Amino acid sequence: MCERSIRDFKGIIVLLSGVITLLVSSCSAPKNITYFKDVPDTVRQHEIQQAAYSTPLIQVDDILQVTIQTLDPTATAMLNQASAPIPVSGNTTSSAAAPAAISGYLVDKDGYIVLPLIGKIMVQGKTTDSVRENIKAVAATYYKDPVVNVRFANFKITVLGEVNRPSTYVMPNEKVTLLDALGAAGDLTIYGKRENVLLIRDNNGKKEFIRMNLNQSNIFSSPYFFLRQGDVIYVEPNKAKVSSTDLAQVKRISIMASVLSLLIVVVSRVKF
Repeated sequence: MCERSIRDFKGIIVLLSGVITLLVSSCSAPKNITYFKDVPDTVRQHEIQQAAYSTPLIQVDDILQVTIQTLDPTATAMLNQASAPIPVSGNTTSSAAAPAAISGYLVDKDGYIVLPLIGKIMVQGKTTDSVRENIKAVAATYYKDPVVNVRFANFKITVLGEVNRPSTYVMPNEKVTLLDALGAAGDLTIYGKRENVLLIRDNNGKKEFIRMNLNQSNIFSSPYFFLRQGDVIYVEPNKAKVSSTDLAQVKRISIMASVLSLLIVVVSRVKF
């Protein structure tokens, strides 16, 4: 009976040691790191309906670039007098340099911009196409066949968490997708939780929180696939990253494994 008890004790120690070793090794085994895992490797073509694009609406504190071209070079120069540079935070997608000022027209708290010779134009809640047509109609009362262009100068997207370059990015156009923003931030790190990316959006003074799964190809049909100015993307760390940063826990597990290994050696050498 004594020998059997010793054998049972040895077996329990071996089992516990194996479990702890498995836990330690599993901490560093990243999972779900592949995009669009549901697309079979064997298919040549996989189609999915993409979400309809909705043109973003202009909001207070947006900065607009407005250019007006006329047949009169002098009038054109006056109409396109550069406004005072407006400092903005964040980086452009082409550079990680320090934030720079942007020339444009700031939408004031009442929703207006003020253009040289044209005057105040209501822009809040409108699309850039709508504002362009409005400015063109006003300019046409003074100049023949004016050509007007309106675009966002500070279409900002913030990307945080487990990406290679977390920051606020000024995108070069207003048709920006979730993948565009993640690409600007240098893609997710190996520790990024691809199956649970969080999108935070300001919607009429309320915050929306949307979870998105990059492992699934149906993300392209999500109504949140196209981003709006001011959106925030947060990539959570996966279990491997959380475990690797918890040094105290790792040390405790290592000590326990060492103690159990020592007990195995001692018990195996003791003669009863």
